[in-house]
Amino acid sequence: MLSLQEISDRLEIDDLLARYCHAIDSRDWDALDAVFTPDARIDYSETGGAAGSYPEIKAWLPRALERFPAYQHMIATTRLELEGDAARARTILFNPMVHRDEAGREQVFFIGLWYRDRLVRTDAGWRIAERHEEMTYAHNVPAMSPAPGL
Repeated sequence: MLSLQEISDRLEIDDLLARYCHAIDSRDWDALDAVFTPDARIDYSETGGAAGSYPEIKAWLPRALERFPAYQHMIATTRLELEGDAARARTILFNPMVHRDEAGREQVFFIGLWYRDRLVRTDAGWRIAERHEEMTYAHNVPAMSPAPGL
């Protein structure tokens, strides 16, 4: 049976993961400050992105995502391992995206991956301290130049 604390932690972490998706999809980069720890490490390299510290990734995201006029981050089936004030999560992401080429043509493609996260409880609530995207599949990905690096 789950304790009230574990129920609360699980709900708070689910909300944290959803807030990440909403921040990215609405391009509200400052909302990510309430998702990641200031010293978080983030690795998007398996999907062609950058890897680095949270401040580096936060600065990189607007440039990297500007060529995509639309996208959605849909998460599900998180496996969560709680250990006091720390946790590990593995979460499915289904990510449809629209790419616009230099001629203005748009192409929809899909990426499936796992988020592998290390989370910590802070005075401000749960935050992601490490995130690694693990590529699973891609469909209909357009030919495009690599995402701008750090």
